[in-house]
Amino acid sequence: MAFSKAPIETPPGAPSLTHRFGTMAVHAGSPHDPVTGAVIESISLSTTFAQTAVGKPVGKYEYSRSSNPNRDNFETAVAALEHAKYALAFASGSAVTATILQSLDFGSHVISVSDVYGGTHRYFTQCAKAHGVEVTFTPEIEIDVRDHIQKNTKLIWIETPSNPTLRLVDIRAVATAAHEHGIKVVVDNTFLSPYVQNPLDHGADVVVHSVTKYINGHSDVVMGVAAFNSDKLQERLSFLQNAGGAVPSPHDCWLAHRGLKTLHLRAREATINATSVAQALAASPHVISVNYPGSDSHPHRKIAIKQHRDGMGGGMLSFRIKGGEGASERFCQSLNIYVLAESLGGVESLVEVPSTMTHAGIPKDQREAVGIFDDLVRISCGIEDSEDLTADVLQALEKAVVFPKIQNGLAVQNGHVE
Repeated sequence: MAFSKAPIETPPGAPSLTHRFGTMAVHAGSPHDPVTGAVIESISLSTTFAQTAVGKPVGKYEYSRSSNPNRDNFETAVAALEHAKYALAFASGSAVTATILQSLDFGSHVISVSDVYGGTHRYFTQCAKAHGVEVTFTPEIEIDVRDHIQKNTKLIWIETPSNPTLRLVDIRAVATAAHEHGIKVVVDNTFLSPYVQNPLDHGADVVVHSVTKYINGHSDVVMGVAAFNSDKLQERLSFLQNAGGAVPSPHDCWLAHRGLKTLHLRAREATINATSVAQALAASPHVISVNYPGSDSHPHRKIAIKQHRDGMGGGMLSFRIKGGEGASERFCQSLNIYVLAESLGGVESLVEVPSTMTHAGIPKDQREAVGIFDDLVRISCGIEDSEDLTADVLQALEKAVVFPKIQNGLAVQNGHVE
């Protein structure tokens, strides 16, 4: 018999879906301890649970790979915030991707947006084939999705905004086309979080996150999660979650659940900061172009207004700097507040060059076809003061673009020998 957990239930006294986001974020999946009255849940480290008789556990738990109190509570919270019936947590965002692809029949076909996270591209191009799954990439999925649908197409994969060029996809338009052929739609919502966007409300069948990013928000947990409403998907994916065993630890679930409680506060501040930085970059003579869905100049701004909470742009942006690859590297090294590092969505601001870091595994011609040039810089705005973040970007631009030139062995800048 296939392993399948029961539907997520709201504990007595917990907020319902009629409550607003912040209320649900704080209280969903957080029942008070019935014995001690503890407001904050304990970390349940036990790997196994006692049984009163053969096959009769004391409570609902038998073995922590199959289910654990901390994981159940975290999944309950994510399901509530994504307006889903179910949620399943995994050891990483990549484990979520792998599990969803493994759930497809051998010989299945998948359509994906071209501009995806490097790890997703790696799995689609190098690992999926081992399960007999073929993936077709397209840069304009709303326009040509029907042209790519085959008899064996089972899944369409969307990132919106995309990583790292911040392109948006009209989820409803793609879902409508997919559902005409019985095809499931998965949306990677990592860049925005459940606070800014809820893909299931726009027709998606599954929403996935790298919990490592905004949901946890403190750069100290590696996790992933998928949320959905289908009973059939619940049976299939929960079986694979248990059978594959790529599950998060109770401590990681506890940390991620704690981080989730302040998601709405962090997401708002990150949006304020990214908006300020994007405006400063757009006004700089040292910048070629800026990608930020919160700006009126973004080519898909209408989609942001339709799909994002209050038209928010989120905390992620990218831009092309004048001076090529050298300037992008100098910019990153000239920053004082931003940390040069991969990942995103933490309380601290990060910066990276996708072509040589997160997306280095994608061939150059494929990268550049979707706008990932060597001069592209990706920024994850944290929750520091916006004035400080903006000033840091502007001073780094000056150092990166108006850089010293070597003349006769001497460093010359602005006409002066130094």
